[in-house]
Amino acid sequence: MVISVFSDIIQESEAVKPKVVSVLSNSHVANLIRDLQSAAQVRKAFAFFETHHAAITDEHIRICRIPSPPFGEVKRAAYLCERFHRLKLTDVRTDAEGNAVGLRGGRTLKPLLVVSAHLDTVFPADTDFTVRVDDQILRAPGIADDGCGLAALVALIEAMNEARIETQGSILFAGTVGEEGEGNLRGARHLLANGEWAKDVDAFISIDGPGIERITNAALGSRRWRVRFAGAGGHSWGDFGVANPVHAMGRLIARLAAYPLPARTPTTFNVGRVEGGSSVNVIASEAVMDVDLRSESDVELMRLDAYFRRAMRESIDDENAARRAGTAALAFDVKLLGDRPSGQTATDTMLVRLAEEATRAFDVAPRFDCSSTDSNIAIAQGIPAITIGAGGSSGNSHTLDEWYDATNRHTGLQRDLLVLLGMTGLIT
Repeated sequence: MVISVFSDIIQESEAVKPKVVSVLSNSHVANLIRDLQSAAQVRKAFAFFETHHAAITDEHIRICRIPSPPFGEVKRAAYLCERFHRLKLTDVRTDAEGNAVGLRGGRTLKPLLVVSAHLDTVFPADTDFTVRVDDQILRAPGIADDGCGLAALVALIEAMNEARIETQGSILFAGTVGEEGEGNLRGARHLLANGEWAKDVDAFISIDGPGIERITNAALGSRRWRVRFAGAGGHSWGDFGVANPVHAMGRLIARLAAYPLPARTPTTFNVGRVEGGSSVNVIASEAVMDVDLRSESDVELMRLDAYFRRAMRESIDDENAARRAGTAALAFDVKLLGDRPSGQTATDTMLVRLAEEATRAFDVAPRFDCSSTDSNIAIAQGIPAITIGAGGSSGNSHTLDEWYDATNRHTGLQRDLLVLLGMTGLIT
């Protein structure tokens, strides 16, 4: 017997994706989750998460000790591939973009579910990644984002192997590169656009960070820019009147700060980094700023983006117009650092409904969320996708004081397993 939403779907049918959207009633989804919970293999896997709590934490620590800065994830990817090999996944490799991938095949390839966590952290390679342990609390940069997600991938495979779980469809496990910052979701982009399995993916799950209640089904779009102003520079007194790159940057920041934000659609802007100048009495020859623009709406994001690019030109024109006659004008160049699409996996999509009912199965109220994760790419391609947590709790993300509390980690892993099996089908 197959316990699955796909039990009546023909493997080769191109209609798999649309049928995933809404093929079962709410009560049917709840019954499916209950059937999975009562299956002997699932109960054995659930017990594995509880009895191997310490071993899962040890794995978590090993992963987080490996530096994995943006564009420098190779060592952590190699470690994850080695773990995938030992756990008997097939087609294990580091792909052309640097993702660590391995397939846990079912009786058929389809439906194919991707389950991912990101390899990269926001911290440079020379950061101290020593993990300090205080009972159930682990402290280290990147310990929660996304160390706990990577540890969850390994734990899920181990539990499924231990319980001898066989699925109808297949699961592609992936440690992705480039989720943070200037990585611009490059790992997920490659996996879903140019990777070996790109054309076969039916659904996508990113395990990113802690918790059990969060279901991120909406993709937060963003545009990220680096703007460089350049001029002749000079002495603050003797050369006063030459066009000043820092002043041009200030004009641009002021214009951005005055942007009329939409009332109903969450939209934000931020100047996250500025550089320029060498001394208090020196007119800078260069100024650089990094800007992050975000919105839940593609329309609002494009409107904000157009405003910002227009403001760039107006700011440099104003500074050049104010310069002393006979002095050189400022120049500027702009570089797009990131472009993340927005969108949403509808709440009536089967993947979302499974995650919702699986969360309620642990007496936790599900909370829908909008964020920027690897799921953005899948959602933009029309692939049902969500980002969910790995259990536990955390704080101080993206700081050197980041922490993760492994208490009740097992409930998050149990919830995640139910979603995986609901999508791929448990053979009993």
